[in-house]
Amino acid sequence: MTSSWIRPGCAARIGCALIPLLALTACDQHGVDRPLPGTRTGDIGAGLKKAEIADGDRLVITTQGGVRVVGTDGDSVTVDDAALARWDGDGSSHTLDLTCDAGDDQARVNCVGMPLVRVPAGVVLTVRARNAGIDVSDVRGGLNLSTVDGDVTVQDSGAKGALQRLVTRNGSVRATGLSARAVGAETVNGDVDLLCATSPETLDGVTRNGSVRVILPADAPPYATRASTVNGRSITDVPAAGPAETRHRLTLRTVNGDTEAHRRQTGPRRSS
Repeated sequence: MTSSWIRPGCAARIGCALIPLLALTACDQHGVDRPLPGTRTGDIGAGLKKAEIADGDRLVITTQGGVRVVGTDGDSVTVDDAALARWDGDGSSHTLDLTCDAGDDQARVNCVGMPLVRVPAGVVLTVRARNAGIDVSDVRGGLNLSTVDGDVTVQDSGAKGALQRLVTRNGSVRATGLSARAVGAETVNGDVDLLCATSPETLDGVTRNGSVRVILPADAPPYATRASTVNGRSITDVPAAGPAETRHRLTLRTVNGDTEAHRRQTGPRRSS
């Protein structure tokens, strides 16, 4: 069961009343209800579990562990009942903090697990994690994902006109079905492996100890490609852009590993 977001401390004050189907209330110093932007009320639950968010709003998820984010057709951000979360909204920018506290039974889940967060399409998503991975699937919008000591994994996500930034350290960046106007993917110790659903105008893939592999759509245009490695090989069969075709650019860099850029191969059509 999923229950609505509530502001910590409201239940302890008599002056706070929950008004159904209106804005989530919080207590000021006089016990007067005041709305928390971007949220609405419902049932009182054990923690913050649900909040409305508008198309185009920015959502920032912070955690000291990892997180799994899945897209939804609804208009609300929801959090797995097993996780403890805190919500803060300010205009079109909202922050969801998956609190990590080893001394709290509910918050401990956020430290060692991958809490599930569902977000609607059109949200500009930022995730800041640590000591674990970020797993994003079916999220239609701009992505800014960063962690340390974990992988960044993206499946069937992004938007054709959006900037996608995927960064980790001591982990790999792997994306399939990625839609983007521009892509920046970076790690230090790990691979960068990108399968693009659209042809981004610019794509930068950078690592130090690992390989960089990019597969573009079969109908991708010519690209101005710069690929470099020290201990490895560079393979590129994407058509090279001419002097008047520099709108699309690929930059692939590593030190210890290979760089590869390909267009997806279309196999022969099967006879019926």
